[in-house]
Amino acid sequence: MEENYGHLEIRLAELIEEKGLNRNKVSLKAAMNWRQVDRYCENDITRLDTFVLCKLCTVLECEIQDLLVFVPAEKEQRK
Repeated sequence: MEENYGHLEIRLAELIEEKGLNRNKVSLKAAMNWRQVDRYCENDITRLDTFVLCKLCTVLECEIQDLLVFVPAEKEQRK
């Protein structure tokens, strides 16, 4: 039986917009493939890479808690 422990939401798309950037600029500044940035923006990641998270926080001049939000299981069930 699989338990529901909640999930992490990646706020990359929102942060990029708030900073007045676009996905292409972020991929260039972070030395990342644009498709990888796109996947992070779309929350289409199954395993987070800590090095990538550090690169994104550096480029966006933000803290990790600005980039990742934990959604508890009980909030998921209300949707």
